[in-house]
Amino acid sequence: MDILDVVILDEEKLERKHGIKPREIFELLDSDPKIFFDEKGNIPGEDVYAAMGQTYGGRYLIVFFIYKKNKVALITSARDMISKERKRYGKK
Repeated sequence: MDILDVVILDEEKLERKHGIKPREIFELLDSDPKIFFDEKGNIPGEDVYAAMGQTYGGRYLIVFFIYKKNKVALITSARDMISKERKRYGKK
């Protein structure tokens, strides 16, 4: 998947609710994450995906984003992976 730009919708919420800093999202997306289709989007051709990976500090995160037609990843949410997701990520 070719991502040309990243837009985080609510940086404050991600930091307040999940303790995730914007730079951690960029690190994850820059570190060859495992990307999965999550669900169909409301706009044809703009679906929701989940990116699983690690930050440079070793934190395991899952980031949910809408992949726009102009190759922009619109970040809607992010959180730490649960153990089941870490196992799935480990099979990469």
